[in-house]
Amino acid sequence: MTPKNNLIIGLVIAAVIIMSYNMDANPVDFVEGIPNLAIVLKELTEVDSELFGTALWSMLETIEMAFIGTVVGISIALPLSMLAARNLNSKWVYVPLRAILAAARTFPSILWAILFVIMVGLGPFAGILAIIMYTVGFIAKLQYESIEAIDSDPVEAVSSIGISKSQLIRHVVLPEAAPHLLSQMLYMFDYNVRQTSILGLVGAGGIGFYIINYIKFFEYGKAAVFMLVVLITVLIIDLISVKIRDRYIVKIQKGMKVKI
Repeated sequence: MTPKNNLIIGLVIAAVIIMSYNMDANPVDFVEGIPNLAIVLKELTEVDSELFGTALWSMLETIEMAFIGTVVGISIALPLSMLAARNLNSKWVYVPLRAILAAARTFPSILWAILFVIMVGLGPFAGILAIIMYTVGFIAKLQYESIEAIDSDPVEAVSSIGISKSQLIRHVVLPEAAPHLLSQMLYMFDYNVRQTSILGLVGAGGIGFYIINYIKFFEYGKAAVFMLVVLITVLIIDLISVKIRDRYIVKIQKGMKVKI
């Protein structure tokens, strides 16, 4: 470690301590609160098995919301990412578009859900709209960064023969960015399933509606049923994502042929 690195580490540690003091983050309060956590954990073990049927159906609604929101959001984000890429467009196109996309992802899904609940009323539709908005802003950013990172040699070589921009995108940009897009789609769906689970806080449907209401009335045993279903679902989705990555993304990145 050089003196400069030690200085940087010291400054970071000092900043954490000062900011913790400003935020009233007292480790003593955490230690004193451990007994309260034990009480909650004990109540969470008192699972009400009769609610599993309701939990599964509400989880299905959550997955449907996340799936629709992810697919529609990505369908909108993909063409926008092409326009927002600096290596494909002028600054008069990508600068204002990036500002709009930044605004879309600045607000978390739950704030978008509040807005859409006001617009379309309570229920899953408001949640789907919220997921779409956040997905558009998030995926478009990841995609235009992936497009900007592709090898410039194929782009320049193909452009030199006078093909149109649409042909360039179709035959060069999309194939180069495809592995990143698939990986981002899997991540976004996983994220949206977990995010949708809390949109019930504002009445935007999904399994979160039950979790929030049971916690609100201190019925932790009933809330535990729904949280357990969410946990199992997320683990299954993660396992499927790993299989898809191994089958498609890893092989594509290694230049191997992929069988559909």
